[in-house]
Amino acid sequence: MINLSILETKAVIIKTQDFKENDKLVWFYTEKLGKITAIVRGAKKSKSKFLALTLPLCYGEYMVYKGKNLYTLQEGKIINSFQGLLDNLHKLTFSSYLCELIDIACSDNEINVELFRNLVTTLYLLNTDALDYELLIRAFELKLLKSTGYNLTLDRCSICRKKISSSNYISLSYYGGVCDQCPREHGLFISKGTYNALRFLMNMNVDKLYRLNLNNDIKAEIEKVTTFLICNNYARKPKSLDMLNFIKE
Repeated sequence: MINLSILETKAVIIKTQDFKENDKLVWFYTEKLGKITAIVRGAKKSKSKFLALTLPLCYGEYMVYKGKNLYTLQEGKIINSFQGLLDNLHKLTFSSYLCELIDIACSDNEINVELFRNLVTTLYLLNTDALDYELLIRAFELKLLKSTGYNLTLDRCSICRKKISSSNYISLSYYGGVCDQCPREHGLFISKGTYNALRFLMNMNVDKLYRLNLNNDIKAEIEKVTTFLICNNYARKPKSLDMLNFIKE
Protein backbone atom coordinates (compact mmCIF):
# COMPACT_ATOMS: atom_id res chain seq x y z
CA MET A 1 0.00 0.00 0.00
CA ILE A 2 1.35 3.41 -0.98
CA ASN A 3 1.27 6.05 1.74
CA LEU A 4 0.89 9.50 0.18
CA SER A 5 1.88 12.32 2.52
CA ILE A 6 -0.19 15.49 2.27
CA LEU A 7 1.79 18.73 2.03
CA GLU A 8 0.28 22.10 2.92
CA THR A 9 1.60 25.41 1.63
CA LYS A 10 0.58 28.90 0.60
CA ALA A 11 0.82 29.43 -3.15
CA VAL A 12 0.04 31.71 -6.09
CA ILE A 13 -1.25 30.21 -9.33
CA ILE A 14 1.08 31.45 -12.08
CA LYS A 15 -0.22 29.40 -15.02
CA THR A 16 -2.94 26.88 -15.94
CA GLN A 17 -3.58 24.55 -18.85
CA ASP A 18 -6.53 22.34 -19.77
CA PHE A 19 -5.78 18.64 -19.36
CA LYS A 20 -7.99 15.85 -20.66
CA GLU A 21 -11.75 16.41 -20.61
CA ASN A 22 -12.37 17.81 -17.14
CA ASP A 23 -8.97 18.29 -15.53
CA LYS A 24 -6.41 21.08 -15.36
CA LEU A 25 -2.67 21.32 -15.02
CA VAL A 26 -1.84 24.12 -12.60
CA TRP A 27 1.55 25.70 -11.98
CA PHE A 28 1.86 26.91 -8.39
CA TYR A 29 4.57 29.13 -6.99
CA THR A 30 4.61 28.03 -3.38
CA GLU A 31 6.13 29.20 -0.13
CA LYS A 32 7.36 25.78 1.04
CA LEU A 33 7.85 23.76 -2.17
CA GLY A 34 9.00 26.31 -4.75
CA LYS A 35 7.49 26.07 -8.22
CA ILE A 36 5.43 22.91 -8.71
CA THR A 37 2.99 21.53 -11.28
CA ALA A 38 -0.18 19.81 -10.07
CA ILE A 39 -3.03 18.01 -11.74
CA VAL A 40 -6.44 19.12 -10.52
CA ARG A 41 -9.13 16.52 -11.13
CA GLY A 42 -12.46 17.84 -12.34
CA ALA A 43 -11.39 21.49 -12.15
CA LYS A 44 -13.11 22.35 -15.46
CA LYS A 45 -16.56 21.23 -14.27
CA SER A 46 -18.87 24.15 -13.51
CA LYS A 47 -19.81 22.77 -10.08
CA SER A 48 -16.29 21.73 -9.11
CA LYS A 49 -15.03 22.91 -5.72
CA PHE A 50 -11.70 23.52 -7.49
CA LEU A 51 -13.03 25.90 -10.16
CA ALA A 52 -12.46 29.13 -8.19
CA LEU A 53 -9.37 27.70 -6.47
CA THR A 54 -7.54 27.25 -9.76
CA LEU A 55 -8.07 30.61 -11.45
CA PRO A 56 -4.88 32.41 -12.55
CA LEU A 57 -3.41 34.76 -9.90
CA CYS A 58 -5.34 33.09 -7.08
CA TYR A 59 -3.45 33.14 -3.78
CA GLY A 60 -4.42 30.57 -1.20
CA GLU A 61 -3.64 27.71 1.17
CA TYR A 62 -3.32 24.46 -0.76
CA MET A 63 -2.95 20.82 0.23
CA VAL A 64 -1.19 18.62 -2.33
CA TYR A 65 0.39 15.20 -2.49
CA LYS A 66 3.30 14.15 -4.67
CA GLY A 67 2.76 11.53 -7.33
CA LYS A 68 5.35 9.94 -9.59
CA ASN A 69 5.66 12.95 -11.90
CA LEU A 70 3.13 15.54 -10.72
CA TYR A 71 1.51 16.78 -7.58
CA THR A 72 -2.25 16.39 -7.15
CA LEU A 73 -4.39 19.03 -5.50
CA GLN A 74 -6.35 17.65 -2.55
CA GLU A 75 -7.90 20.72 -0.92
CA GLY A 76 -7.58 24.48 -0.96
CA LYS A 77 -8.76 27.74 0.57
CA ILE A 78 -8.62 31.14 -1.11
CA ILE A 79 -6.79 33.93 0.73
CA ASN A 80 -7.13 36.48 -2.08
CA SER A 81 -8.31 35.68 -5.59
CA PHE A 82 -6.85 38.93 -7.03
CA GLN A 83 -9.57 38.73 -9.66
CA GLY A 84 -9.92 42.52 -9.46
CA LEU A 85 -6.66 42.71 -11.41
CA LEU A 86 -8.47 41.19 -14.39
CA ASP A 87 -10.72 44.25 -14.78
CA ASN A 88 -7.88 46.66 -15.60
CA LEU A 89 -5.75 46.09 -18.70
CA HIS A 90 -2.62 47.62 -17.15
CA LYS A 91 -2.95 45.67 -13.92
CA LEU A 92 -3.75 42.45 -15.77
CA THR A 93 -0.70 42.85 -18.01
CA PHE A 94 1.62 43.69 -15.12
CA SER A 95 0.38 40.78 -12.99
CA SER A 96 0.67 38.37 -15.93
CA TYR A 97 4.22 39.59 -16.42
CA LEU A 98 5.06 38.90 -12.76
CA CYS A 99 3.77 35.33 -13.07
CA GLU A 100 5.66 34.79 -16.33
CA LEU A 101 8.87 36.06 -14.73
CA ILE A 102 8.51 33.52 -11.91
CA ASP A 103 7.84 30.78 -14.44
CA ILE A 104 10.91 31.48 -16.59
CA ALA A 105 13.35 32.44 -13.81
CA CYS A 106 12.66 29.82 -11.13
CA SER A 107 13.54 26.15 -11.37
CA ASP A 108 11.07 23.52 -10.22
CA ASN A 109 11.12 22.78 -6.48
CA GLU A 110 13.61 25.58 -5.76
CA ILE A 111 12.38 27.16 -2.52
CA ASN A 112 12.81 30.91 -2.03
CA VAL A 113 10.56 32.22 0.75
CA GLU A 114 11.71 35.83 0.32
CA LEU A 115 10.90 35.86 -3.41
CA PHE A 116 7.52 34.24 -2.73
CA ARG A 117 6.68 36.95 -0.21
CA ASN A 118 7.83 39.67 -2.60
CA LEU A 119 5.51 38.25 -5.28
CA VAL A 120 2.52 38.20 -2.94
CA THR A 121 3.25 41.71 -1.63
CA THR A 122 3.63 43.04 -5.17
CA LEU A 123 0.28 41.54 -6.20
CA TYR A 124 -1.41 43.12 -3.17
CA LEU A 125 0.11 46.52 -4.00
CA LEU A 126 -0.77 46.16 -7.68
CA ASN A 127 -4.35 45.51 -6.61
CA THR A 128 -4.50 49.02 -5.10
CA ASP A 129 -3.95 52.46 -6.60
CA ALA A 130 -1.38 53.45 -4.00
CA LEU A 131 1.81 53.14 -6.07
CA ASP A 132 3.31 53.77 -9.46
CA TYR A 133 2.74 50.43 -11.26
CA GLU A 134 5.89 50.67 -13.37
CA LEU A 135 8.08 51.45 -10.37
CA LEU A 136 6.55 48.49 -8.55
CA ILE A 137 7.40 46.18 -11.46
CA ARG A 138 10.98 47.51 -11.68
CA ALA A 139 11.45 46.86 -7.96
CA PHE A 140 10.18 43.29 -8.34
CA GLU A 141 12.46 42.68 -11.33
CA LEU A 142 15.48 43.71 -9.26
CA LYS A 143 14.38 41.45 -6.37
CA LEU A 144 13.95 38.57 -8.81
CA LEU A 145 17.37 39.13 -10.41
CA LYS A 146 18.98 39.16 -6.98
CA SER A 147 17.14 36.01 -5.87
CA THR A 148 18.19 34.10 -8.99
CA GLY A 149 21.88 35.02 -8.97
CA TYR A 150 22.01 38.17 -11.12
CA ASN A 151 22.33 40.82 -8.44
CA LEU A 152 23.83 44.18 -9.42
CA THR A 153 26.95 45.33 -7.54
CA LEU A 154 26.58 49.06 -6.98
CA ASP A 155 28.72 49.88 -3.92
CA ARG A 156 31.90 48.61 -5.60
CA CYS A 157 33.24 48.62 -9.14
CA SER A 158 31.98 45.36 -10.61
CA ILE A 159 35.33 44.87 -12.42
CA CYS A 160 38.14 45.91 -10.04
CA ARG A 161 36.03 45.77 -6.83
CA LYS A 162 37.14 49.24 -5.70
CA LYS A 163 34.58 51.04 -3.55
CA ILE A 164 32.52 53.64 -5.43
CA SER A 165 29.80 55.97 -4.23
CA SER A 166 28.16 56.32 -7.64
CA SER A 167 28.73 55.79 -11.36
CA ASN A 168 27.21 56.70 -14.70
CA TYR A 169 27.79 53.29 -16.27
CA ILE A 170 26.38 49.79 -15.69
CA SER A 171 28.32 46.82 -17.03
CA LEU A 172 25.90 44.19 -18.30
CA SER A 173 28.69 41.60 -18.41
CA TYR A 174 29.92 42.12 -14.82
CA TYR A 175 26.51 43.04 -13.37
CA GLY A 176 27.20 46.36 -11.77
CA GLY A 177 28.69 49.83 -11.72
CA VAL A 178 32.08 50.63 -13.22
CA CYS A 179 34.64 53.07 -11.86
CA ASP A 180 36.36 55.75 -13.97
CA GLN A 181 39.54 53.67 -14.40
CA CYS A 182 38.01 50.42 -15.71
CA PRO A 183 36.99 49.74 -19.33
CA ARG A 184 33.41 50.55 -20.25
CA GLU A 185 32.28 47.86 -22.67
CA HIS A 186 29.09 45.83 -23.04
CA GLY A 187 27.01 48.10 -20.85
CA LEU A 188 24.84 51.18 -20.61
CA PHE A 189 25.51 54.80 -19.75
CA ILE A 190 22.96 56.03 -17.23
CA SER A 191 22.51 59.16 -15.13
CA LYS A 192 23.81 59.21 -11.58
CA GLY A 193 20.22 59.76 -10.50
CA THR A 194 19.31 56.42 -12.08
CA TYR A 195 22.30 54.75 -10.44
CA ASN A 196 21.21 55.97 -7.03
CA ALA A 197 17.59 54.96 -7.73
CA LEU A 198 18.73 51.43 -8.65
CA ARG A 199 20.59 51.16 -5.35
CA PHE A 200 17.55 52.46 -3.48
CA LEU A 201 15.16 50.01 -5.20
CA MET A 202 17.43 47.05 -4.55
CA ASN A 203 17.63 47.71 -0.83
CA MET A 204 14.08 48.89 -0.15
CA ASN A 205 11.12 46.66 0.71
CA VAL A 206 8.48 46.85 -2.02
CA ASP A 207 5.84 48.03 0.45
CA LYS A 208 7.93 51.16 1.13
CA LEU A 209 8.08 52.30 -2.50
CA TYR A 210 5.64 55.13 -1.89
CA ARG A 211 8.64 57.04 -0.51
CA LEU A 212 10.26 57.14 -3.94
CA ASN A 213 9.29 59.60 -6.65
CA LEU A 214 11.18 59.21 -9.93
CA ASN A 215 10.83 61.08 -13.19
CA ASN A 216 10.11 59.30 -16.48
CA ASP A 217 13.70 59.53 -17.73
CA ILE A 218 15.06 57.70 -14.69
CA LYS A 219 12.32 55.06 -14.89
CA ALA A 220 13.10 54.51 -18.58
CA GLU A 221 16.82 54.01 -17.85
CA ILE A 222 16.09 51.54 -15.05
CA GLU A 223 13.81 49.62 -17.42
CA LYS A 224 16.61 49.39 -20.00
CA VAL A 225 18.90 47.81 -17.40
CA THR A 226 16.38 45.30 -16.03
CA THR A 227 14.99 44.37 -19.45
CA PHE A 228 18.45 43.60 -20.81
CA LEU A 229 19.36 41.44 -17.82
CA ILE A 230 16.07 39.55 -17.90
CA CYS A 231 16.09 38.93 -21.65
CA ASN A 232 19.72 37.77 -21.70
CA ASN A 233 19.99 35.65 -18.55
CA TYR A 234 16.89 33.50 -18.50
CA ALA A 235 15.79 30.66 -20.77
CA ARG A 236 13.40 32.79 -22.77
CA LYS A 237 12.23 36.36 -23.16
CA PRO A 238 8.93 37.08 -21.37
CA LYS A 239 6.16 37.40 -23.96
CA SER A 240 4.36 39.83 -21.67
CA LEU A 241 7.11 42.39 -22.33
CA ASP A 242 5.67 43.02 -25.79
CA MET A 243 2.23 43.71 -24.31
CA LEU A 244 3.74 45.98 -21.65
CA ASN A 245 5.47 48.00 -24.36
CA PHE A 246 2.28 48.10 -26.43
CA ILE A 247 0.05 49.50 -23.67
CA LYS A 248 2.65 52.16 -22.84
CA GLU A 249 2.53 53.57 -26.37
